[in-house]
Amino acid sequence: MNDAIDQFADLSEIRMCYRDEGDPAGPPMLMIMGLGSQLIHWPQEIVDDLVARGYRVIRPDNRDSGLTTWKVTPSQYYLRAIARDCVELLDHLGIEQAHVVGASMGGMVAQLMAIEHAPRVLSLCSIMSTPHASIGMADGDVLQELMRPVPPDREDAIEQIAALYELIGSKTYAESERQRRWDLATRSYDRARHPEGAARQVTAAVIAPDRRARLQQLRVPALVIHGAEDSLIKIAGGEATHMAIPGSSYLPLQPMGHDVPVPLFGAVIEAISENAARRPAVV
Repeated sequence: MNDAIDQFADLSEIRMCYRDEGDPAGPPMLMIMGLGSQLIHWPQEIVDDLVARGYRVIRPDNRDSGLTTWKVTPSQYYLRAIARDCVELLDHLGIEQAHVVGASMGGMVAQLMAIEHAPRVLSLCSIMSTPHASIGMADGDVLQELMRPVPPDREDAIEQIAALYELIGSKTYAESERQRRWDLATRSYDRARHPEGAARQVTAAVIAPDRRARLQQLRVPALVIHGAEDSLIKIAGGEATHMAIPGSSYLPLQPMGHDVPVPLFGAVIEAISENAARRPAVV
């Protein structure tokens, strides 16, 4: 089930690319991907399973990534601008409220949506993320690899991207995930390349204020998922997010890195679905 097409929405500052899958009458689930990543970085199998469970799954390319384009000359922005883009996309689709799932930087954006646009968020799921860039920060060698310029040659570039996925991804499932990582590196390179955008996204994540105090005010059903093998945002980031959100559920996964390997699809899907079915806390 991979017949979704790229669609576009003209928002206040950008033209956003997104995919909209599932029953239009189903509960909307907005899935926000991370730094330098595209909507195709969400495994299609996870999307398909959520669709089969009745959800309407919406995946955007964040500003400065994928096929989302600018109307104006790009300049530095804050994470709240990406959150605002997501809210505007819901407006464009006529959606009042949605379950919000974010991975990595997308988890930071999802947290901000729950904080600053609370009436729009039915539930929150923060995956391999952190409430502040200083918590769970990657080691210098990982950050250096993340910021390496992409080679001009296609094959060299794909090899470097796949090597980065190998570095930050699950070590337990490295062998079984190797071909998937190579395939994803190829598809992402061929679909879109915006190195300057990735640099602006890094800056937006680094300069964002600590969200812990504001997360403590949330009363939305919340789930935090993090892997012990994550070398990009270490599991301390997930622990801090969980500790900050009252009543949040926490799913630490030992063999998960900064990715979701195939053997963990079931656990992640089930946890997201269970969280979306929870009732909001009574104040």
